Amino acid sequence: MTKYILAFDQGTTSSRSIIFDRNGNIVTVAQKEITQIFPQPGWVEHDADEIWSSQIGVANEALARISLKTSDIAAIGISNQRETTIIWDRKTGKPLYNAIVWQDRRTAADCDELKASGYETIFQHKAGLVIDAYFSGTKLKWLLDHIPNARSQAERGELAFGTVDSWLIWKLTQGELHITDVTNASRTLLFNIHTQQWDDELLSILDIPRYLLPQVQSSSQVYGYTSEGLFGSRIPIAGIAGDQQAATFGQVSLQSGMAKNTYGTGCFIVLNTGNKLTLSNHKLLTTIAWRINGRTDYALEGSIFIAGAVVQWLRDGLGIIKHSAEVESLAGSVPNNGGVYFVPAFVGLGAPYWDSYARGTIMGLSRGSTSGHIARAALESIAYQTADVIDAMRQDSQLDLFELRVDGGASGNDLLMQFQADILGVPIVRPKITETTALGAAYLAGLAVGYWESEAEITSQWQAEKWFEPTISHDHRLTLLDSWHQAIAQTRHR
Repeated sequence: MTKYILAFDQGTTSSRSIIFDRNGNIVTVAQKEITQIFPQPGWVEHDADEIWSSQIGVANEALARISLKTSDIAAIGISNQRETTIIWDRKTGKPLYNAIVWQDRRTAADCDELKASGYETIFQHKAGLVIDAYFSGTKLKWLLDHIPNARSQAERGELAFGTVDSWLIWKLTQGELHITDVTNASRTLLFNIHTQQWDDELLSILDIPRYLLPQVQSSSQVYGYTSEGLFGSRIPIAGIAGDQQAATFGQVSLQSGMAKNTYGTGCFIVLNTGNKLTLSNHKLLTTIAWRINGRTDYALEGSIFIAGAVVQWLRDGLGIIKHSAEVESLAGSVPNNGGVYFVPAFVGLGAPYWDSYARGTIMGLSRGSTSGHIARAALESIAYQTADVIDAMRQDSQLDLFELRVDGGASGNDLLMQFQADILGVPIVRPKITETTALGAAYLAGLAVGYWESEAEITSQWQAEKWFEPTISHDHRLTLLDSWHQAIAQTRHR
């Protein structure tokens, strides 16, 4: 009988379940938004119980939509919002506090103290990360320091910590499994990416008891089975990856030098560096891409804070478009940017600048500038920021990028994708299936249970929907980039 793979795609704004067939095609999708909780400025939380209830709810909804029995599901793969931190009671399974979301900035001052104490080099060399409130380690420390009795409970081994993948698997197995995979572990500030173990020195610096931590597993293996009665029959849980690593795997960027960019509110660019662990000189993140059959692939990652959000600002802040989809036609109403450059540093600049004090700037305005020029400059800013990260990746890795695979909402904008190809000087490739995060989780699970035989088989399934080839000269590209970097220099905090 034909079987399917069930992918959990637990994201920041919603929980989704997608069922895939043997050809990697989507059979059905179910989705439910989750509540965003903002207790104070800069704080972002989720209800961990709602994460679970929404995710199991959409899984059952997806199965019901096409009348599948659980015996029709070969395995479950899980992709999750990374860095989001949950702590719960091992005996009752109840969270002690809301999940602290990756976007949360409450530990920024703690991170400043760690940097002032000279710990930056230790964390970069061991964890591959910059010290930032983005990651799980300081969030976990905050929970232990602020929940009454939590630290003493943790030291007695009564509590469990996990990122969202760990929490879902705990619930799926009714506490039988307390695990994570290497991709999620590598985003905690607590994991040594060289030894692939929790690191005693990093745990000591952050004062985290080892008893809290999940067991770290590969990204593709049979970890265990869903508990009796949850779905009707037990289903293998066989794949785990944080969302950006899952998307990279779903894009089948499996060789060193292959890269993907997800164009969402921000951008997440991941470059596969193969078995070479490359520490960055440009404040990029070194992370584990995945571990499969004992082989670990590494990656460099760069995050851009404002990408699609600049289009939302054109709509909501400036009011020059009514709907986000209108930006392409408005930007296309002019042949070029007319000398206008837009640096959308609304919340500072991310990689490779990491300037939290920079603020947005529009430069080069003249009496001839129109809303079309501003819209075009806004779209081009997404491509320029991507080019800056890719250039840093090239310098750090000494790898030549031969194409960039793209996904996310803004990847559907042909004008942006063509300009991205022009400014990078390499082809941009948009796949037929853009649900790459869920697809990556499905592939990881399917490989573990033999649903797909090999990485070569899934590579053969990947299909391009459209290619965008560079159309401008090398000299023209350098001239444009020089003007962009002048705009960046004017934007930077002095």
